[in-house]
Amino acid sequence: MRYINQIFGVLIIIILVSCAKQSTPMGGPQDEEPPKLLSITPSNKSLNVKPTVIELEFDEYIKTETPNKQIIITPRINKDEMEVTTNKNRVIINLNQELEDSTTYVFNFQKSIKDITENNTPENLRLVFSTGPQIDSLTVSGNVSFILPQRDKNITDVLVGLYTTEDTTNVLTAAPYYIGQTDSIGNFQLTNIKAGDYKAYAWHDPNNSLKAEEKQEAYGFLSEPIKISGNITDTQFFLSKADLSEFKINRTGVSGTNYDIVLSKFPVGVKVEHEDLNKTLFYRQNEKTIRLYHTTLRNDSIPIKIALTDSVGFKLDTIIYSKFENSERKNEKLEPTLNGRKNFISTIQAEIKFNKPLSEVNYDSLFFKYDSASFIFIKPEMLSFKDSSDRTLLSLNVTVSDSVKKEIFNFQAMDSTFKDIEGEYNEKKIEASFKRLDKETLAEEIKVKVNTDILPIIVQIQDKKEEIIAEQYLSESNIAIFRNIEPGTYTIRAIIDLNRNKVWDTSNMIENRQAEPIYYLENSANENPRDTIIRGGWSLEVTIEPNKQPTPTKKQEKLPQ
Repeated sequence: MRYINQIFGVLIIIILVSCAKQSTPMGGPQDEEPPKLLSITPSNKSLNVKPTVIELEFDEYIKTETPNKQIIITPRINKDEMEVTTNKNRVIINLNQELEDSTTYVFNFQKSIKDITENNTPENLRLVFSTGPQIDSLTVSGNVSFILPQRDKNITDVLVGLYTTEDTTNVLTAAPYYIGQTDSIGNFQLTNIKAGDYKAYAWHDPNNSLKAEEKQEAYGFLSEPIKISGNITDTQFFLSKADLSEFKINRTGVSGTNYDIVLSKFPVGVKVEHEDLNKTLFYRQNEKTIRLYHTTLRNDSIPIKIALTDSVGFKLDTIIYSKFENSERKNEKLEPTLNGRKNFISTIQAEIKFNKPLSEVNYDSLFFKYDSASFIFIKPEMLSFKDSSDRTLLSLNVTVSDSVKKEIFNFQAMDSTFKDIEGEYNEKKIEASFKRLDKETLAEEIKVKVNTDILPIIVQIQDKKEEIIAEQYLSESNIAIFRNIEPGTYTIRAIIDLNRNKVWDTSNMIENRQAEPIYYLENSANENPRDTIIRGGWSLEVTIEPNKQPTPTKKQEKLPQ
């Protein structure tokens, strides 16, 4: 009898637990209907209310998901103080702060509220109310796009925000006063804005922090504040990554017989000045570290001038007292890498990158082989340093005579072909095959006009891997002519080189400088409008049109009086 009572007690507990557990019913059609809002307090578009609690009631049990991050509230409130709880079919929001007077508030719930069965989300769930006698109704709309192409064609996690001009924060330091999200093609509309002057920003926000992380996330800004007295349309933002953190030397120190300078950021420009440079003093850059080598000086230090530039144009000019010591540490091995396109028409062009400064080349073991007993030996005039002060990058240019009736040419650099300034040789053989193209299969001429008078212009043709297969720098004309392009699908673009440094430069918000414009050749008839198809034997003439730049829009629609 005692055992029967125990079994009966266990069964009762199981039944009670099963009844208490909320779960999806077994069988039947899947619930695809989102929760329906039955009531909301305060009611939508209420006037002269200053709630401390907001309550929503739905027609089924619901749950919330990261509401303090997902719910977008404008104007800005301190969401860290806000408490969101659920009770069966209700959501209760305790604001725990006083709202501003005579201000229209908008709560955009996005995907923060879901049903407990299938995670269905109410669509376009918003609450608008005013703490004053009227609802602010001004709007700002426009489009956001990335300057450099993204892998995902759809735009996601991109926000647009307004900060009052009196606000000392910006998109890198705090959430905005007004905020909204773009759709999948970058269009946006900020609503219920109070008249006034605002600073405007847009940014990619995949971590949902409501501000831009300058080292990882792309962002854009308008150069001048927007004066909002009517509805503003056609506002354009272009996003790019721009790391405005301090550019500095993190540390310096001896590394074996060498001397390392470790920077806070990757330098795009490096200039080393010393009378012994490329005689007994050498350097190499590896990511954020600059390593100095001296072939004769030991147990002493010398002053070396370093001039550096980062990606946003910040400069760092200083003198480093570098010390070179004796050391029993083994030297780093020399490791060359061959880069460049493996197809050519008449001249083989490639680059040989070294991890250490180069000292000597053994030309007897450096050649192209095109059959079992035929060679093109590389001569000194076929090699040159791309930058005379940097001995880690060799440019290779070898013209192949038309009399050589071969298609494949095999590059070979035997072991011990290259010697670095520490006396180390390459230990491994380097090989690569280059293929000569038949001119009859190539496009004859691609004529590209950039419809602007602003010079200089960098015109580039990129393949599907985003590698530049042809480039021209235009300083006197807005027309580039390319010949002998392989058939394929390409992207053709034009960079307006405003600072004439022959590379694209991103924005600098501190200096109120926009990123250099990039204009793309587009054809709306193609599935991907930026794809340009080039076929063999073609001659193609195209025009690249400039796009709207990120300046404050002048078009305003006055509201009826």
